[in-house]
Amino acid sequence: MVQSPAKALTLEEFLRLSETEPASEYIDGQIIQKPMPQGEHSAIQTELATAINSVLKPQRIARAFAELRCTFGGRSIVPDISVFTWARIPRKENGGVTNVFSAAPDWTIEILSPDQSQTKVTKNILHCLKYETQMGWLIDPEEQSVFVYWPDRPTTVYDAPETQLPVPEFAGEFRLTVGDLFGWLLE
Repeated sequence: MVQSPAKALTLEEFLRLSETEPASEYIDGQIIQKPMPQGEHSAIQTELATAINSVLKPQRIARAFAELRCTFGGRSIVPDISVFTWARIPRKENGGVTNVFSAAPDWTIEILSPDQSQTKVTKNILHCLKYETQMGWLIDPEEQSVFVYWPDRPTTVYDAPETQLPVPEFAGEFRLTVGDLFGWLLE
């Protein structure tokens, strides 16, 4: 849902607004509220973030965050899952994670919801790739396919259940097939 305030807001003004549920994003001067996640979306998001963290977080390689606001390049977006390498996670003086992430994730993952524009989601992934994101995934539960975006290669679609999904180089120890990913919908 696109919200058009009486006057156009700057990114700084948008960031001072109260958070909405579901989250709103600031894209090209517009405030766009994300759709409310439904069952398939929620199941994949929860399981995938947990699976990534179970492999990468204990070794301090990277950490997956669900619904994390990332503000960079004139936009403020909330990918379904943002994965940051350990060294790029913003931290407080005491070592704790900060609340504000002013950078693109190293790996951005979006899960398409019913009635959500694939074009708008793809534009967010492409925006991330311009700002140091190493890989983007667009997961389509309805089609049981995963579109994989790289900054320097053509987009590839994965839909064969036995196919292992590519991951960014830093996440090489994380292994997941298309069948495993969509199998979470059957559990």
